[in-house]
Amino acid sequence: LACFQTVPNLLLKIPYSLETDYSCYCNVAGLETRGLDRGLCKSAFSYSAGYAMIRRTAEADLVRLRRYEIPIRRVARNLCLDPALIGAIMSQESRVGLLLDNGWDRTRQKYGLMQQLQPYVVWDSEEHINQCSNILVLSINEVQARHPTWTWDRQLRGGICTYHARMGNLQVYEADPCSRDYNYVNSVIRRAQYFKRNGF
Repeated sequence: LACFQTVPNLLLKIPYSLETDYSCYCNVAGLETRGLDRGLCKSAFSYSAGYAMIRRTAEADLVRLRRYEIPIRRVARNLCLDPALIGAIMSQESRVGLLLDNGWDRTRQKYGLMQQLQPYVVWDSEEHINQCSNILVLSINEVQARHPTWTWDRQLRGGICTYHARMGNLQVYEADPCSRDYNYVNSVIRRAQYFKRNGF
């Protein structure tokens, strides 16, 4: 499915619980978790068991995600991102805090709900969500600048991959920034789609 840019509603102050999609970077509901073309992350999650596992973890994470719904929506509105995508990265990176010990991962190398490399702010604060979401936006914009002829869905996928590479302190290769984890982008998209169907 093609993915088209939408325009954020900057004039109407709609209550967060009633807002519609306002992402400038693609409606995640229209994305397919298929194997990707050369130059993007190739999927290894092409079997039903993988999708079922993602759905189970996303369903459990949704309960914790509700605690952060208002700050997620504020950040999403300001950055013109889909709030479901922010929630999906929280779920993928830290299970929305479940896997963290005082904000740190088990190796004590990454920090916070969205797993940045340095503890600049409180691990579950709106400031943390905003910082990491800004990195996601920069990653998407970087892919758009490098590949202006790509479709919106390819650019978004490439941006998610680049975000993952940066947060893991990996070398960002133009061809395939997710070369060490083919599952990441499809897992994020599946989680985002689940959260979107459930109110994000």
